[in-house]
Amino acid sequence: MRDRSEITSWLTDMDGVLVHENTPLPGAADLIRRWTETDTPFLVLTNNSIFTPRDLAARLRASGLNVPEDRIWTSALATADFCASQIPGGSAFVIGESGMTNALHEVGFILTETAPDYVVVGETRNYSFEAITRAIRLINAGSRFIATNPDATGPSADGVLPATGAVSALISKATGKEPYVVGKPNPMMFRSAMNRIGAHSESTAMIGDRMDTDIVAGIEAGLHTILVLTGIADQTEIERYPFRPDEILTGVHELLDS
Repeated sequence: MRDRSEITSWLTDMDGVLVHENTPLPGAADLIRRWTETDTPFLVLTNNSIFTPRDLAARLRASGLNVPEDRIWTSALATADFCASQIPGGSAFVIGESGMTNALHEVGFILTETAPDYVVVGETRNYSFEAITRAIRLINAGSRFIATNPDATGPSADGVLPATGAVSALISKATGKEPYVVGKPNPMMFRSAMNRIGAHSESTAMIGDRMDTDIVAGIEAGLHTILVLTGIADQTEIERYPFRPDEILTGVHELLDS
């Protein structure tokens, strides 16, 4: 296991690590401030593809965390980055919100319903049966199938909501084709994030609260992995998996002591 003293760049999950239901977790504001004041390369990662980095920066600012929008990396940005690397100046049909459509526009993609290179399924608050039907027909006609993340459900005040993974499963059942999933736990999301800030795996750490996404993807990307116990994972959850993070901390506040 690597010594944390070798770490010069940081990736961190957002919900369960820095914030919990729009309330900053202990040490989060001070950690972001330290990284910013010392010009430490870092990115805040989220599998949520609904919001643009500007939207998320405003949300974090309202909760007391000052994270610049260029320090936020979403599954939508990673998906757009991947699509542009495969087919520069390509086209896509999108089931999703502004976070996804803006990201594709920014890499020079055209959004179309006519023979797109990709069908991209992301998070949305309003899944349309008409749009899902269109996606199925386009994939059957030869468009490549991409999903921003595998999360089957998302939270809401009234309980769980069906999310990207659930809608992707519906489309897969209808087409017989599985999507290529760009977001966590695909380590590609971490590699694209590191490229964004000029970081190297040997000197980069990933802080997360989930063993099945943050930690496994961090290990597969060759990063120093830190699990915090302020989100999903507890000791029972950790014992379920055959792999281990490099460090287990009660929260990010422990990083301020070293």
